[in-house]
This record gives sequence, structure tokens and C-alpha cells, in this order.
Amino acid sequence: MPPVELASSNLPQLAQSDEAALRRDLAAAYRLIARFKMADLIETHISVKLPAAQHFLINPYGLLFEEITASSLVKLNLQGEIVEPTASPINPAGFVIHSAIYPARPDVGCVLHTHSPYVMAVSALECGLLPLCQIGLQFYNRVAYHDYEGVSLDLDEQERLVEHLADKPIMLMRNHGLLSVGRNLAAAFHRAYYMEKACEVQIRAQSAHSKLIELAPEVCEKSARQQEDENLGALQWQALTRLLDRTEPGYQD
Repeated sequence: MPPVELASSNLPQLAQSDEAALRRDLAAAYRLIARFKMADLIETHISVKLPAAQHFLINPYGLLFEEITASSLVKLNLQGEIVEPTASPINPAGFVIHSAIYPARPDVGCVLHTHSPYVMAVSALECGLLPLCQIGLQFYNRVAYHDYEGVSLDLDEQERLVEHLADKPIMLMRNHGLLSVGRNLAAAFHRAYYMEKACEVQIRAQSAHSKLIELAPEVCEKSARQQEDENLGALQWQALTRLLDRTEPGYQD
């Protein structure tokens, strides 16, 4: 796909908001992924769907996540066409993945893809994510899996991405990374952050070479239900954006 071009808040209850607020929050998400060491230099991508339009915002390819600002984000339509002038390309894999999910999942307002280290480690394990700790139990029976097909540059992979994600909130892309979705950015970020933590716990526990405690399925499901919330991540998101406002407010520019 040829390069695409570049254009140029908090959400108290994290409902759909206007484009300016969504730009600020998406820029904040990139900064936070970098802060928590879940970034992969200029690779991977996070997008938000704009309300009342078949458009979404995504990062310009070439910027470190810690450099991304609200005004630097690129606006695309679902056909991969730029809808505002720009001088920067986007990552073609970002278009392939994100443009596949939005039409298939009208409940999704944010798609987040990372190559965070512990997620990648667990994605390469045949067992996948194990129900080992409370933060991991929120994902019990709620994780999809997608086998590795190479770098996601082929449009025909879109059908399988959608099929494998189905109605799940999160997907381990085998030997690759993570795909997290949410009705808004806060929910998708919350899932990505805690999936990385759950995978870290698993790798550390497995590294101890001791027998792992197995939890009863009914206990796992109970914990998962207890951690479900329509406003998932809302309070955390407000706290995190306050942190950025104090330490690196340039994300809003």
C-alpha cells in the first residue's frame, strides 16, 4: 500500500467525544505505552474511531511513541485513504489490522496493537495465557488467538483476524503480539496494560520451576465476571492523563 498522508481530555465518562478530545487522548495513549515500556520503537499502532464518520485516527509512521502529539495523528478512512493533507506515511500493517476490526465490530471505538515483551513471550507458548493471578483472571475464557502469518501486510488476512477475534475483547497474535479492543480508549488501554502484567506474572511463575496452583474453573469465571465493568479503566485513565499533564503536557499540542 502506498504511504498515506498526515493531518494538520480527558474523557470524564469516556463516552464518544469530539475529534479534538479524541486526538488528545490517543496521543496520551501513545505516551503511556512508551512510559510503561510497552513500545517497539516506531512500530505497532493504536487507533480510535471518530464518531459519526467512517474515519479513524492513527500514528504517523516514523515517530517514537513519546514524540506523538494530538496534531500529528493521521486521519484515514476505512479504504486507507487520507482524508486530510499530510507529509508523513502510516504503517501499512496498521491500516490492515485496524480497518479490518471497525466494520466487523461496531461496539469497538479503539483498537490497540503492541509488541510488549511479556505478551510476545506468552504468545509463543502453546498453553497461551494461564489463569494464575487475579489480574489475569479478568481474561479467563475471554482471549482469542490468531496464528502468525507474517507481517500483517496482506489484505486477505483481515478476514481471519476478524474471524478469530470474534466477540472477544483481546487477542494474542501468536509469535507476534497483542490486539486489544474496547468501546473506548480507556477500556482498550486497561486491557493491554493488564494483559502485559498478567503475562509477566506467568513468565516469572513458570521460571520458578515449581508446580503452579490450579484454580477451579468456577472460581476463575467468578473472578472474570467480578472484574467486568462497562466503564472499564475510566478511573485509571483519568489518573494517567493527570500524570501526563504534570510531566509531559506536550502530548496535547
